[in-house]
Amino acid sequence: MKRKLIVLSVFCLSLFSLSNKVNAQCDTIANICAKHIISAFISDGQHYRAFLLNPDETAQFQTTFFGETTYRLAACSGTTDGNLIFTIKDQSEPEPKILFTNADYQNAPYWDFKVKSTIQVTIEAKLNPGNSGSGCAVLLIGFKQAGVK
Repeated sequence: MKRKLIVLSVFCLSLFSLSNKVNAQCDTIANICAKHIISAFISDGQHYRAFLLNPDETAQFQTTFFGETTYRLAACSGTTDGNLIFTIKDQSEPEPKILFTNADYQNAPYWDFKVKSTIQVTIEAKLNPGNSGSGCAVLLIGFKQAGVK
């Protein structure tokens, strides 16, 4: 009984340690990614994160973009740009419409866009199969400050 308790304790400690390493890795990537949210934009305060184990996995994030607002979406995985492919889709039924994908622009690490009316979107992120970076996918969203060009 005592041996089982020790084994269970070691297992739980290992999981906790691994979780802390993944979070630390994601924090580092988020800090690198934040360089793309320049002073003309205000962060929405969220770090959208997912841990992807291979390029076949896709993370999904839900958000609302408000009409007549200019946004910057920055996407990172790893310490270099171009490691994360992101796609913004509306939530129309039965088939969501692709509004934008950075795959059409050499996996650009960020993109600015303005929406005409308020819309709920799904942002999908997946690792670039040719250059996967790390398994931590980070998305940051900023919106343009009023009066800033």
